[in-house]
Parts: sequence; structure tokens; C-alpha cells
Amino acid sequence: MEVDILINAPAWEALPELERLASRVVHETHAQSGARLAEDCELCITFCDDEEIRALNAQWRGQDKPTNVLSFPTPGDLAKKPLLGDIVIAFETVAREAGEQDKTLADHTAHMIIHGFLHLIGYDHETPAEAEVMEALERRSAKALGMNDPFAGAELIESAGEAAEPSGSHVD
Repeated sequence: MEVDILINAPAWEALPELERLASRVVHETHAQSGARLAEDCELCITFCDDEEIRALNAQWRGQDKPTNVLSFPTPGDLAKKPLLGDIVIAFETVAREAGEQDKTLADHTAHMIIHGFLHLIGYDHETPAEAEVMEALERRSAKALGMNDPFAGAELIESAGEAAEPSGSHVD
């Protein structure tokens, strides 16, 4: 699986190993999920600022505010998709949340990548049962990466019950 990285905001330079981190997180989360993917599939992760993600959130979800992560899965059979989709992560929101939740920027960014990737491969949290399954996989992936429980001491992601727009975008 190829993980394409776009860094659209200079603030992300605060994580000098960002590309390596992103690739490691995606591959480990894939391994933990057991998802059957197309052999040479790819995805793109864009690391942006609050302004860019706010515009995307307004365009695709009708919510004119920044958020931490958006996922845009491509349609089709997961095992046959050459392109899984896009994940977009906003620096200011993720950095603020990391501080509020007493987490490192790297660990919270990794959690957003885990979460976004799980959306790309079909996981969701629209119902309590779906949220429970997805959250358990997020915890297992984080543990495999040597991270603390990403939900410890924090409330469940604010918008866990929000419905995705018809475009297939997801936000948390």
C-alpha cells in the first residue's frame, strides 16, 4: 500500500518524522484491521491548517468550522479499489486537542491517522455498536504502535454521532 503525503501547512514541521509516522500508522492499522485491500492500493493524507479544513468541512458537510480530521473514502469494493481515498488533518485543532488531552502531538496525530484510515476501509461510528467496534480497533492499533489508549481521560470524539454527507466524507 502506498501512502502519499501532502504537507500544506508549515506548522506540521513540528513533527519532523511526519511522513514516516503516517506510513507506519497506516500499515499497522491495516494489519490490525485484517482488511483485504487491493494489492497496490494507495491513499493520500493531507496535513493542513484549520483554514483549509474549515473550507472542506463547509463544502462537504455544511459545517463552517475547523475540525481535526476528515476522511473521503472512494466508493467500491474495498478489495478491488486502487485508491482508498483521502484523509485530511488540521494542525491547530489537533495541537490544541493534544494539549487539552495531555497527549503528545505525535500520539494525537497518529490517532487521527488511525481514525481516518479506519473510515477509508469502511468503519464508522454512527451507532453505538459501530462506535464500540471502531473504538476497540483504534485502541488495538494504538497499543500495537506503542501508544497509550487514545481515549484515556478524554471524552469520546465530539461528533461521533454525526452523519456523513452523501459525498462519503467523515469528520471527528
